[in-house]
Amino acid sequence: MRCKISVFAVMCGFLLLATGCGYHIGVRGMMHPQIKSVAIAPVQNNTLEPLAADHLRMQLAGEFQSDGALKLKRVSNADCVVYAVITSVTNRSIEDASFDGGITYRPEKFRLTVKVNFKVVIPGSGTMLVKNGKAVGHGDYSILADPAVARASALKYACYQAAKDIVSQTTEAW
Repeated sequence: MRCKISVFAVMCGFLLLATGCGYHIGVRGMMHPQIKSVAIAPVQNNTLEPLAADHLRMQLAGEFQSDGALKLKRVSNADCVVYAVITSVTNRSIEDASFDGGITYRPEKFRLTVKVNFKVVIPGSGTMLVKNGKAVGHGDYSILADPAVARASALKYACYQAAKDIVSQTTEAW
């Protein structure tokens, strides 16, 4: 019994020592060691969709912060800058309204798609970290009580998906 306790204590001690050896999982990802910070330039919106640029910029900031590979800074202080252009926002029906056996009504479903072109530039040198990046996000919604709220939520989710794609392409760029 005494032997089992001492083996257990040695194993626990080994695990505690091994976790303090400087290894990090997930932090810094595949990012170049000299690039430690990122800035997000104002997003350009080439569509007629209101608030799309604001949603995308907000989602980009949140995703860079949660990713943790790069610290978010102002454009004047950052090691690299993300420039994004929303090229299209499309909305199409993906499922018709129907009744299930004449009992339950199921509303029509729509898919809102946001397409973004982006580049990541190292300021001062003009070097491109990501040259012709493309990202796409989708958000599905049904028209229930308030169609404007449902569509706005789908736009926000589509921007979230595009932002995740941009962040992963940026942190794994080199």
